Amino acid sequence: MNQHFEQLSDTRKAILLAIKQNGSETIAKLVSKLNISSEGVRQQLVQLEKDGLIKRSSKRSGSGGGRPAIKVCLTPKGETLFPKKYEALTIEVIDTVAKQLGQDAVKKVLTTMVDARVKEWEWRLTGLSLSERVSALKDLYVTDDSYMDVEHSGETIRLIERNCPFHDVAIQRPVLCNVTLSTLTRLLGYRVVREKSFQNGDGCCVFQVRVDQPVDIQSLPFILEEEKI
Repeated sequence: MNQHFEQLSDTRKAILLAIKQNGSETIAKLVSKLNISSEGVRQQLVQLEKDGLIKRSSKRSGSGGGRPAIKVCLTPKGETLFPKKYEALTIEVIDTVAKQLGQDAVKKVLTTMVDARVKEWEWRLTGLSLSERVSALKDLYVTDDSYMDVEHSGETIRLIERNCPFHDVAIQRPVLCNVTLSTLTRLLGYRVVREKSFQNGDGCCVFQVRVDQPVDIQSLPFILEEEKI
């Protein structure tokens, strides 16, 4: 279980586990299984619903009349409370592509990822100055990202990333970091390099915009850190 799940009360954890094990549950079954009063279960469900962890649905059983049974199930947010192996799967996909199709195939896949990110962002940056574009790209991963900062030192501009959303995968397969390097370079029109990285134990990634090295974004290839533009 993740840390957020462990921070929940025992009652809420028990309710979520019961729902997870069966896909969905009625209030009556939760009361029976957990030996909690009906009112107690309802109060907990109200809070879990407010937190976006569960949702309710009603389904009439059979062809007869009567009130439909109310069931509760996990939302996508609720599902994230339970163990997932996204990082392992991502690494396996990368390694499988490399093994079966070669490194060039991996590079093509990553290039396609860059193309998608550039397409998503370039229209938002139209008409902005370089400084304004860098500031806008603080939200490259997450809107209103409080872990991304822009630093100006003389003519040097740096984008500082303190929380990599792909940290575990990037540590083991740093080739993925080239997606960010290529995306930033193409969107800014200047060469971008990493001065610091999580892989080197720096506790952050620092991307420096080389304002003295403009690039032709139309002919720019996918960038690998060891390559020069």
